[in-house]
Amino acid sequence: MAATVHVAWAADLLGYDFGPGHPMAPVRLHLTIELARALGVLDADGVVVAEPGIASDALLETVHTAGYVAAVRAASHGVRDLHRGLGTQDDPLFEGMHDAAARIVAGTCAAARAVWHGDALHGVNVAGGMHHAMPDAASGFCLYNDAAVAIRALLDDGAERVAYVDLDAHHGDGVQSVFWDDPRVLTVSVHESPASLFPHTGYPTETGGPDASGSAVNVALPARTGPVGWLRAIDGVVPEVLAHFRPQVLVTQHGCDAHVRDPLSSLRVSTAAQRAAVRRMHALAHELCGGRWVALGGGGYAVADVVPRVWASVLAEAAHVPVPAQTPLPEEWRELVRREVGAEPPALIDEDGDAAHVDVSWSGRYDPADDVDRAVMATRSAVFPLHGLHPEPY
Repeated sequence: MAATVHVAWAADLLGYDFGPGHPMAPVRLHLTIELARALGVLDADGVVVAEPGIASDALLETVHTAGYVAAVRAASHGVRDLHRGLGTQDDPLFEGMHDAAARIVAGTCAAARAVWHGDALHGVNVAGGMHHAMPDAASGFCLYNDAAVAIRALLDDGAERVAYVDLDAHHGDGVQSVFWDDPRVLTVSVHESPASLFPHTGYPTETGGPDASGSAVNVALPARTGPVGWLRAIDGVVPEVLAHFRPQVLVTQHGCDAHVRDPLSSLRVSTAAQRAAVRRMHALAHELCGGRWVALGGGGYAVADVVPRVWASVLAEAAHVPVPAQTPLPEEWRELVRREVGAEPPALIDEDGDAAHVDVSWSGRYDPADDVDRAVMATRSAVFPLHGLHPEPY
């Protein structure tokens, strides 16, 4: 009997560590897994926790160049390659960085293949979602692009249509770049405007290469977009383009740096909205893909009060374990936060329910005076006609 969810996890994944003071602190993963464990998610029926190995060079080179893989191996021993982004402020060198990054890839690929081959309905790798890595360069805290390698593995294993939806505050540029001209892959990214945030790509006019027109979909939101606007933007684009594309597998990236407390973006989203988006992605997987859903982590730098709550919710949703908004966070987990990061933890899984009980649907409610609505319409106008869809919201 198939598992409900294949969870890629081992303590070795904490080895992806750029050092003290770097925003991508591995403690965020540790706190996520321990919160999921304290909530009973990892012990639920149908949950399989699988330790990932290390991806082979052959697997990595389905997306990355052989020269880049060799450079990351050399960087593990202190050899900088600034041309390839290795040894920069964003991606400083650390011992064993090749193995650490390749382990993330192995975990995401194992989760994706478990879903595709029917061993699990869903797959999750909260350590994954390294969406900025390019075929020949590191970028934005990302060494290897696990999402792109996993999607390539799905295609190699026989999938004909894979959809990738990226909800990180930063544009999913690496995944888009890899599949820019591949009509078998639809990449959708909902992010802060490139005018105000790294990597300064992801405009609505970026719609795919000449042999895959419409395969890239970008929603570029104005800075300070709040939870209701963020959810309306998702609703205004994602369901329609996915339904038209008819994916066989849905891969989603749940970087939670769009949160109002995150230090690296200017969006103003809440945990309530992010948890609602997780539920929506899960529902779309069941509606469109027979439930075949692979969910990944990504960005997120409010390491104690935001990331664990959102990603534990991803794990709970994939495990079909309901965690209501007013669920108290276990005291043993709260004490762990105090010990590990010296901060007072939140008391509830969801302390800001502002988007939970309001209408965030797009249809019939376009307001041309609203900055978010105009951003959504820019995307619809640029890409919907390429799919034979009407950009008008009515």
